[in-house]
Amino acid sequence: MDHPEKHGEWLVHDERTIYESEWVSVGMADITVPSGERFEHHKVWLPPAAMMLVLDDEEQHALLAYRHRFVSDVWNYELPGGLLNEDEPASTTAARELEEETGYRPRSMEHLVTFEPMIGTVTNPHYVYLARGVERVADTVELNEGKFTWVPVKEMRKLVSSGQIVNSGTLVAILHYLAFREN
Repeated sequence: MDHPEKHGEWLVHDERTIYESEWVSVGMADITVPSGERFEHHKVWLPPAAMMLVLDDEEQHALLAYRHRFVSDVWNYELPGGLLNEDEPASTTAARELEEETGYRPRSMEHLVTFEPMIGTVTNPHYVYLARGVERVADTVELNEGKFTWVPVKEMRKLVSSGQIVNSGTLVAILHYLAFREN
């Protein structure tokens, strides 16, 4: 697909950090938008994350955790995943997190998509992988990630539409899989 001619780039004059930790960085950017208006705009950095949609060998079930997220006070189904360690490839993170959270190792994995969940204010790339089949190799190391269960693939649309999956990584992975899988 051809891209339209770049038009309307925002000009950044200056940036400054307001707060910084290993988990988040908040800054202010002095910008000019295409209309010519100049103002300050918040800019947030969060560490990159990787997650994996795991299917059983027959692709009839997906491995999901039902867990609570205190920040938004939400219970929902989620994929195994986590933050990239420094200089760690996203695929390694996804496989490592799967093993730590579930005790499973993927038989095969492929990259599905990389996305930015809040691209207008936050930079936080999410790398989404698909694993077909797993083997049990260890006990679960992570004890605070929820209880993982095998959920029927045929129920995933219902979980999405009923609001039982609300986090962006799981939504993108499941909707991508449902949209592009061979029926």
